[in-house]
Amino acid sequence: MLRKTLITIAGGVLTIAGAALIILPGPAWLLLPIGLAILSMEYPWAKVWLRKSQRQLNASAAWLDRKILLRKMKS
Repeated sequence: MLRKTLITIAGGVLTIAGAALIILPGPAWLLLPIGLAILSMEYPWAKVWLRKSQRQLNASAAWLDRKILLRKMKS
């Protein structure tokens, strides 16, 4: 019971902080997945959202790689 409580508090705080940093300046892309990873140790719904965020981060990184490659090819 103590383990689940600590996981819920730690993961919840990091996830909420990450969500707030989507709007505020800060590393939301770092805190949000870490919070979800902690929560996914106890909650299946957090694992689903963690996988969604991982897919989004991969897609964003691939998009950025393509943009950088195109700029290098143009110059």
